[in-house]
Amino acid sequence: MSFTELRRAFRGPEASIDDQIESYSTARVPSSQRWPIPAISLVLLGNATAMFFFSFGAQQLFAVGWPLMLLPISYFFIGALVIGALTMRMASREGLSQGLLSRGLGFGARGAAVTSFIYAINFVFYFLFEGTIVSHAIAYSLGIDITSIAGIAIFAVVGLVTIALVWRGMHAMSVLQSWGFPIFVVLLIWAIVAMADQPGAGAFEWGPVGVGGGAGLAAAMSLANGQMIFQGLMATDYGRFAAQKIRYRGTATIMLLELIPMFAVIGLGAYFGAGLIGQFGTEKAQDPGFVFVHLMGIAGVVFVVITQIRINVMNLYGGSITLAAGFDVVAHFRPGRPWWMFGVWVFGVVFYATNVINHLSTFLAITGVLTNTWVLVILADYFICRRLLKLGRSHDIEFAEDKVRAWNPCGLISLASAVAVGAAGILGLYPIEFASFVAMIVGPILHVVLTVATKGRFYLPKQDGVIEAEVAR
Repeated sequence: MSFTELRRAFRGPEASIDDQIESYSTARVPSSQRWPIPAISLVLLGNATAMFFFSFGAQQLFAVGWPLMLLPISYFFIGALVIGALTMRMASREGLSQGLLSRGLGFGARGAAVTSFIYAINFVFYFLFEGTIVSHAIAYSLGIDITSIAGIAIFAVVGLVTIALVWRGMHAMSVLQSWGFPIFVVLLIWAIVAMADQPGAGAFEWGPVGVGGGAGLAAAMSLANGQMIFQGLMATDYGRFAAQKIRYRGTATIMLLELIPMFAVIGLGAYFGAGLIGQFGTEKAQDPGFVFVHLMGIAGVVFVVITQIRINVMNLYGGSITLAAGFDVVAHFRPGRPWWMFGVWVFGVVFYATNVINHLSTFLAITGVLTNTWVLVILADYFICRRLLKLGRSHDIEFAEDKVRAWNPCGLISLASAVAVGAAGILGLYPIEFASFVAMIVGPILHVVLTVATKGRFYLPKQDGVIEAEVAR
């Protein structure tokens, strides 16, 4: 393979500035704008090496210790691989984001706006989470109170810089990840070497902190479940740019190229946490904004800033895609995809004063109920109701507002019922650790039952007050 061919494999096709900026947020990705697998995987490296996963690895270790943490980690890996391969294959075949797919797959045009806002909550939180890490790193290095006006200003300014870097969507992220990943690797090696020089570096604490045992394992599994489907879902935002005829082997390859470095980072997060917990306690040992500044000084600040920008461009991009699709139907408001990034940024600035790292487990339980149920309802609709039971068309899924129902009760009732069951766990009627698991089982099963019972008639819009008789074409 020549250098030119190799370079082409890691770059997307030529596109107009307008198409780069809008990134087909409210339309199908045309066949001429599909990206090769290496190019998509390069962009996804920003997510795979997020600072969040250092914290996640430490929390898994603190919950159950080593080697029991391998159980929830393996569940996360296998589940994300399967869900990602399925959702990406569906999105690439249709060329649609999850928000647009939801319109035809069980929720209707306005019903899908509800799911878009659920999805957007994830991106607001992760933008806030990653921004908090980098703000902590800068604040620690300058001796600034992280909750002060100056600390909030640091968060806001870094967020604005990130918006500028992702204004041109996938093409901008491709460039950013190309030069950002090698820098990440070099600085990570520096941190690993620095860890070996820490006082008492040989006295790593690999056991659980707190209850451990069965209760700790349940908490660790809940943490993993809250991430498992979201990672496969997030990959779909980029997988819709994959070739329309890509096979499951191809989508699984994209997921593996994301998950392997991701789980290396999770393992290193546990390593750093085990080495620093005895000296600094759990809160700081699981906060990358402190860990890398402590280990590397000013180089740690650079490391955190570069890594945070590489992931937060993805959070801003994903949030803008889903908000654009949601408001397109709800308010017919189309200011342009990039402007929705300011919406994510504003919410992040408003909620920055909350130390989100300490609320990670609760958030993942809630998002596990909402997001996991929604995604599994979509998959059940596509693969069971449509492709297996032939209740609706299995290709060229309709998404235009005049081609689908405004509200599809099958998906909405299923989602609401599953969320109610999950909420009961979050409110303490049964252990919160099981909430997301129960909800993600109830939702898709109920959706299939309702769609079969109604014979798929809610897929198509009413015409002159009469339900279209022909469902599949």
